[in-house]
Amino acid sequence: MPLYEYFCADCQTPFEALRAMSEANRPIACPRCAATDVRRMISRFAAVSKDGGGSRMIASSQAGSGCGSCAGGHCASCGH
Repeated sequence: MPLYEYFCADCQTPFEALRAMSEANRPIACPRCAATDVRRMISRFAAVSKDGGGSRMIASSQAGSGCGSCAGGHCASCGH
């Protein structure tokens, strides 16, 4: 079951919930204030590869990583 991230607009609290994919967009109450003005957030992730030279980022959901042509992947134009 996936872990989804949510944000409560009433008390400004981010929280996570394990829910079936079919329930991801269904209403959920905030665990702190019980409000239902809650929005699902886009989750950020990063993948790291360890090799003989140490660790290096191989994927990230952060904006601004890499150039416009590779979007943070591997390419010859920016060296990512």
